[in-house]
Amino acid sequence: MKSTTPPPIAPPEPTPPLAPAVSTLTNYRWIICALLFFATSINYIDRQILSLLKPILDEQLGWTNEQFGMVNSVFQASYGLSLFFFGWFVDKYSTKVGYAVSIAAWSVAAIGHAFVNSIGGFFGMRIALGLGEGGNFPSAIKATAQWFPQKERALATSLFNSGANVGAIVAPAIVPPIAYSLGWHWAFVFAGVAGFAWLLLWWPLFDTPERSRRVSPAELLLIESDAPDPSEGTGKLKWGSVLRHRQAWSFIVGKFLTDPVWWFFLTWLPDFFKKTRGLDIKNSWVLLVSIYAIVTVLSIFGGWVSGFLVSQGWNVTRARKTSMFVFALMVIPLAFVKNVGDWPAVFIIGLAGAAHQAWSATLYTTVSDMFPKRAVATLTGIGGAAGSIGGIGFPIIVGKVLDAGPGGYALVFGFCSLAYVVAFVVHHLLAPRFDRVSI
Repeated sequence: MKSTTPPPIAPPEPTPPLAPAVSTLTNYRWIICALLFFATSINYIDRQILSLLKPILDEQLGWTNEQFGMVNSVFQASYGLSLFFFGWFVDKYSTKVGYAVSIAAWSVAAIGHAFVNSIGGFFGMRIALGLGEGGNFPSAIKATAQWFPQKERALATSLFNSGANVGAIVAPAIVPPIAYSLGWHWAFVFAGVAGFAWLLLWWPLFDTPERSRRVSPAELLLIESDAPDPSEGTGKLKWGSVLRHRQAWSFIVGKFLTDPVWWFFLTWLPDFFKKTRGLDIKNSWVLLVSIYAIVTVLSIFGGWVSGFLVSQGWNVTRARKTSMFVFALMVIPLAFVKNVGDWPAVFIIGLAGAAHQAWSATLYTTVSDMFPKRAVATLTGIGGAAGSIGGIGFPIIVGKVLDAGPGGYALVFGFCSLAYVVAFVVHHLLAPRFDRVSI
């Protein structure tokens, strides 16, 4: 008799576990870098306009070189005070708010230049412009520290900092045509409008990486790939807790000794070509654009170098210091610029300008190498203020030297040629290694 018992049913095969979803690596951090780049470009266009209009305003206002230097010095003074303020303001109220307040304030001040017609009026407007512009670098450096891992920060800093060069290229290309066709007032108006246009992009596009909906988990993981920072700490941040570290003074002194050289380039190069070579702005703008084109290309490469060396296994200290020493040496040929032709002078000044911008980008990066993120904007503001203090007296001294005799530019360029070597030595003595400090 056959069994009626049904055959046993085989248990179902276990369902294989689902493969983890692969997160696409977004690159939104480079959009943030682009925003920082355009803001810095606008910032430097605003700064350049006055020096480019100097030949026109010389006739209308009849000011001396010393008076022109004093107008630039009051800008430096107000800019320095603003850096102190915005360094604290950005760390306290966020990068997003700090940058927005800064660019709105300096755009209003830029437009205000169009409504003055006296030396005193320009004194007032340069003070207002300086008070607004102090938020650019504390905000940009902190945004870079927030959005980029350490291995990418030097490159990101050099990229946004190249906006200074692009601004210096664009300004001599567009300001003279605007001034001669529409009137000099309109150059300031267009610069202010550009600032407000940028603000319309900044507010909806920027946030911290962990809060941004445009950042994938893979990109966030990359941004946060550095080891946890034991130096971050908590509690209220005070200037004294930053300034008690000699590493902070390495940055501050480095800015104090080298920033005046860059301000000298921005302020006096149009006058240099006119007074020493007989070239007014209509004929020298090609030389000026060429200088800053050289600066733009070479400075980005310079900012890339230290990050590349780190990726090749160099420690951060060795990579940054080697780069900075090479940049310091690149400025030395400035001592001979007075004795060469127009295009050799363009190359020497362009090389020195590129060295400054690469030096500056690397110097800025050392702040986030050594200090926790919550102190980056504060120290950047203090160091920037120190650079402005150096820049307050330098334009006045330059004006006096130039008014004293025809050999003035040789003396000024001679000083500039040695400033970076001296700064490197002092910086190295104060921070032999870029060790993290605890706050």
